[in-house]
Amino acid sequence: MTSFNPRIWNRKLHRWGSIAVALPFLVVICTGLLLQLKKQLAWVQPPEQRTSVHVPTVTMEQILATAKSVPEAKVASWDDIDRLDVRPGKGLVKVVTVDHWELQLDLATGALLQSTYRRSDLIESLHDGSWFHDLVKLWVFLPAAVIVLGLWITGMYLFLLPFRARANKRRVAPSPVE
Repeated sequence: MTSFNPRIWNRKLHRWGSIAVALPFLVVICTGLLLQLKKQLAWVQPPEQRTSVHVPTVTMEQILATAKSVPEAKVASWDDIDRLDVRPGKGLVKVVTVDHWELQLDLATGALLQSTYRRSDLIESLHDGSWFHDLVKLWVFLPAAVIVLGLWITGMYLFLLPFRARANKRRVAPSPVE
C-alpha cells in the first residue's frame, strides 16, 4: 500500500480538476472577454446615443407607441418589453424587448434615436450558465467556479513549492568553515 503524498495528490487534483472544468470555463472566459469589451463592440451592446435633454418629459404612452412603430422590435404591448433603462444624463430611455431588441428614445419627445439588436444580455446568460438551464447554472457552472478556485490554490502551491524547497536547502546546507 502506498502512503499519502500531498504533492502527488495536489498534482493529480490539479490535473483532473482542469479537465473537469475545461468546457464550462472556456464558455466563461470567452463570454467574459466579450462582456469586458461590450462598450467598445457595438455588436455586443449598441452604443448609447445622447441628446441635450436631461429632464424626462416623455410619457409612458409615447414610449409604447414608438416601440410599437419599430417592426423588428415586435412590440405589441407592455408584455413584449423586458425593461426600460432611463438615462437622464444622456437624455435617453432604452427600451429593451423580451427578444433582446434595444430601442433608444429621446427623453423629451419619445422620438426613436436608434434601433439595434442587443447581444449583451444573451452573452451574460451564457456567461453565468442560466441560458442552458437554471440547474446547469447551479450544478455545472457553480461547481466549475469552485474547482477553478481550487485550481488557483493548488497552482499557487505548485508555483511556490520550488521556492520553499530552495529555502529549505539553504537552511539545511552546512555553513562553510572559516
